[in-house]
Amino acid sequence: MNQESLSYAGPPEAVSSPLLYWISLLFITLGIAGMAVFFEADKLTQGIPFEQLLSHKLISYANLLLIGSGLLYPAHLRFTAEAVGKWATGLATAGAIGVSAALMTRWFETYHVLQEGHAPISNLYEVTALFSAITVAIYLAMESVYRTRSAGAFIMPIVVSAVLFDIWLAANGQANPSNLMPALKSYWMHAHVLANFIGYGAFAVAAGAGAMYLQRARAEKRGRPDAFALRALPGLRQIDDLIFKAIAAGFPVFTLATILGAAWAYDAWGGYWSWDPKETWSLIVWLTYATYFHLRYVKGWERTRMAWWAILGFGVTLFCFLGVNLFLSGLHSYGQLG
Repeated sequence: MNQESLSYAGPPEAVSSPLLYWISLLFITLGIAGMAVFFEADKLTQGIPFEQLLSHKLISYANLLLIGSGLLYPAHLRFTAEAVGKWATGLATAGAIGVSAALMTRWFETYHVLQEGHAPISNLYEVTALFSAITVAIYLAMESVYRTRSAGAFIMPIVVSAVLFDIWLAANGQANPSNLMPALKSYWMHAHVLANFIGYGAFAVAAGAGAMYLQRARAEKRGRPDAFALRALPGLRQIDDLIFKAIAAGFPVFTLATILGAAWAYDAWGGYWSWDPKETWSLIVWLTYATYFHLRYVKGWERTRMAWWAILGFGVTLFCFLGVNLFLSGLHSYGQLG
């Protein structure tokens, strides 16, 4: 196993550092957004083109940082250069901060551009950016606690794919802020979407770790001690532990998101459940990950099957997130809610 084995950080005082790290990042993000708002306030008028919004420029630069990080993590894994790994982590951190600051700035901008401010979670462009930031944050927290960058080569490609999709949405005029329909003007909706995407981000991390597990398992099966995967990747037990902990962290949050969604539906439409396509697929996602725990603890499925299940579960999650919005009509249809 390589020196960057996927092991716990050790003493209790080391565990507290990620919390301080993320608190610091929160204040940095708020500071960036505050400065952006201060310098832009006098320039905002109703009907200003989307391309001239500061939030669009911030998120464009942040996306470039995330793409750069997505390229550096595989390079670090291949060449095991510590400097490359530090740059990969740094760009990922800066990118997550940039996306978060851009979304906060966009929240302010809607008050001037639309005369009706709202949280930046009302269309597919905004929630895809939110997914990128949350996934990177969850991954970086894992990297800080477990002290390994190996998983970045498998998780960051998911983030880069989300970034490229966001760029495509912007290029096709589907990123402009818009006024909300009355049903979306609810604090239930804010809590529901945030919890939903924390769950999505955790499931994405689990899927990336699942791909890493299969790569390592394949190398071990071939029996070549000099194989790249055996030298560069953590052991199977440690990767399996990461998959489990990511799903164990995301599943209760996603469960809470489903409950909050039902409360929001009752507040908006007078019923807790209407079998809308999004509601139905959210239930399918929930059942998929509930089945993961059942298969692991009741049926005793072994680790390779569990790695495949983590990847399958994220595929179901992706369809719930994107497929329903793009291809199915309903209360959560594209352009109304991510």
